[in-house]
Amino acid sequence: MNWLGAVLALCVLVPSAHSWCYHEPSCNDSTWPTIATKFCNGSRQSPINIISASAQLDTNLTAFTLNNFNGNSLKSITNTGKTVKVTLNSGISISGGGLSGAYDSLQFHLHWGNGSSVPGSEHTVNGKRYPMELHIVNSKAIYAGNTTLAVSDSTGLAALGFLIEEMSGNATGQPASWNILSSYLSKIKNIVSQISLTDLIPGVDTTRYYRYLGSLTTPSCNEAVVWTVFKDTVKVSKDVIDKFSKMIYVTNSTSPLIVNNFRNLQPALSVTTSSSSKTCYSVGLMALTVLLGRL
Repeated sequence: MNWLGAVLALCVLVPSAHSWCYHEPSCNDSTWPTIATKFCNGSRQSPINIISASAQLDTNLTAFTLNNFNGNSLKSITNTGKTVKVTLNSGISISGGGLSGAYDSLQFHLHWGNGSSVPGSEHTVNGKRYPMELHIVNSKAIYAGNTTLAVSDSTGLAALGFLIEEMSGNATGQPASWNILSSYLSKIKNIVSQISLTDLIPGVDTTRYYRYLGSLTTPSCNEAVVWTVFKDTVKVSKDVIDKFSKMIYVTNSTSPLIVNNFRNLQPALSVTTSSSSKTCYSVGLMALTVLLGRL
């Protein structure tokens, strides 16, 4: 793996003198502050538990512009030894959403537990951990791919976090986009096609989200990330969720499976929230109900 890919993965190590891991006592996340002392013991570390009632409304958190999310977005898929990373085609970017400018979309990766019954999202909401979490990683466009500059900027990276929830009922192989994505897990280095980023986030209202300033969630934990965690979850059938913890090995089929690849929660940070048409509608409906009740 080259250094560029490692920095941008959010869950892949920026090279250091020591290795890191999720489970071994000698290198799990309790040791990261000593493995990467500059940032991993910092004051704005990710992930966090988001308490919805404490999130302050920020009217600057407007709608996102998601450029080329509908096109043939996905280029290649690789097993990093820590997660699955999908490299994106060029020309995909995000702007708006209260960001300071445009960000180039570079890749996405996932965090999971051990099947749908053992949740593995990095962020939690009101104490709830979800089965999986999808992170789309974006770098400030003005840096033109210079990740040294990006991770040195307190807002150099923007990460879009989507919480994955088990679909209700007995559906299998759903949604189709996720079923296609999971089909590549057995041939991990092949080129990915047929699906777009939009296909992977069905049902998500991208105007409804939480925002905070945090960090990479693995060493070297650079505090350079504008985090967006969307309120709506992506619904995926149980059988598809389970594939991630049953089909991806650290190196090969004789090595351990990749499971529970998430960092433990870090101290709470200040979280803001976008305005929501759904919330406004609900408040308006309540007011109308009270008014009609007085007539």
